[in-house]
Amino acid sequence: MNYVLTVFDKTGEKLLEETFEAASEKEAKETGEKILKEKNYLETTHRCTSTAGKLVLFHR
Repeated sequence: MNYVLTVFDKTGEKLLEETFEAASEKEAKETGEKILKEKNYLETTHRCTSTAGKLVLFHR
């Protein structure tokens, strides 16, 4: 399944939008966290959703 990771600044502007594939929600969460850590966005507002619309990762 495809997942979309989106990072926002305080004004709501998108800083990052990245699509990736994962076999499960657990794998998607781990992959999303890895991308956030690599790009130094772990503490920035973000969300990761499946293409079906399910929220798998969120931080405000």
